[in-house]
Amino acid sequence: MHRSLRAQHDRFALSRPFRISRGVKTAADVVTVEIAEGDVVGRGEGVPYPRYGESIERALAEIEAARAAIEAGATRDDLLTTMRPGAARNAVDCALWDLEARLSGRSVAAMIGNPQPETLASALTIGIDQPSAMGAAASEIAAAPLIKVKVNADAPDAQLAAVRAAAPDARLIVDPNESWDEALVRAIQPLLVELRVDLLEQPVPAEEDGWLEGFRPDVPICADESAHVAGDIDQLARRYQVVNVKLDKTGGLTGALLLARAARSRGLGLMTGCMVSSSLSIAPALHIARMSDFVDLDGPIWLREDRPGGVRDRDGYMVPPAPGFWGMA
Repeated sequence: MHRSLRAQHDRFALSRPFRISRGVKTAADVVTVEIAEGDVVGRGEGVPYPRYGESIERALAEIEAARAAIEAGATRDDLLTTMRPGAARNAVDCALWDLEARLSGRSVAAMIGNPQPETLASALTIGIDQPSAMGAAASEIAAAPLIKVKVNADAPDAQLAAVRAAAPDARLIVDPNESWDEALVRAIQPLLVELRVDLLEQPVPAEEDGWLEGFRPDVPICADESAHVAGDIDQLARRYQVVNVKLDKTGGLTGALLLARAARSRGLGLMTGCMVSSSLSIAPALHIARMSDFVDLDGPIWLREDRPGGVRDRDGYMVPPAPGFWGMA
């Protein structure tokens, strides 16, 4: 049966500003894709990220360029060679997974061979602010099992100490978003140990991480901006201990599964991450999350209003979306 494709820009206002080392977000801009066969519709979402040269306009243009092939029946495997990895392919790939589930009567979980995702611990994020403000924010979520702390190079020691004092029991991920340098990474190792930090995420720019080869950190270092697709795994394994799998970088769930399996085959830890997004981005990522050591999928928690039936946060535990939201018969 002939398919029809629709792609559009959707914007979701945030309930509060989201501050990281690269700037401040007040809204989530996403590309939503719907692929229909008859009256059955599969949906997917991608979040174009300027760090990787992406924009809403470019993503929509990439999807339009692939329209004929998609509507003619291109498969998810076809997309691996006809579209570049990124937000545009993510939206299309996930829409095809959803469409197949609805047409076949088999859930995405069944197609992958995994159980259906269940409630799991997912990091709650504290954005960059003054140490006192970050400590106050941490006190509000101190009962959460996992907290992610955004920092830059200005006052990370004071910021991290304030968060740890306010949340003494939570596991901590520290995320400088490429804002540190080699000297700071080396110098801050004892403090990370003292504050019982579990993971340091992409501390230095991806283009400047070569020195990590041979470095033995006291706290595991996770590749984020340095990690995109399964083809990166040899270099990642020489420099990092953990890989952050994001569907907007792998170009969809298909590529994410390839990267996650490649990472595990090399003995690396796994993290599942996301951009600031709606629950339509998170539902596919839950299938990687259930395989992961660290989960950071709180993107929709920042929205003023999410898509109906989406995921819910319960004190740092993510509740999957309502039945039928995505990837189910």
